[in-house]
Amino acid sequence: MIVVKVEEGETIDRALKRFKRRIEKAGIMREVRERQFYKKPSEIRREILAKAIYRNRMRLIREGKIKVNKK
Repeated sequence: MIVVKVEEGETIDRALKRFKRRIEKAGIMREVRERQFYKKPSEIRREILAKAIYRNRMRLIREGKIKVNKK
């Protein structure tokens, strides 16, 4: 659980900004979005594979092993 103590004389806006930053670092919002809908295990595997293919393709482009068709 994330706790943010408000110091004496500190504005609520500043404390809220610290709270949001801590939530972002902890990855809570990302996890909430992921759990919002059920995903079948096959869908999860398909997404992981698609991300790996994309990363590999970008790496090959950076290394100059494949060329990109620009229109």
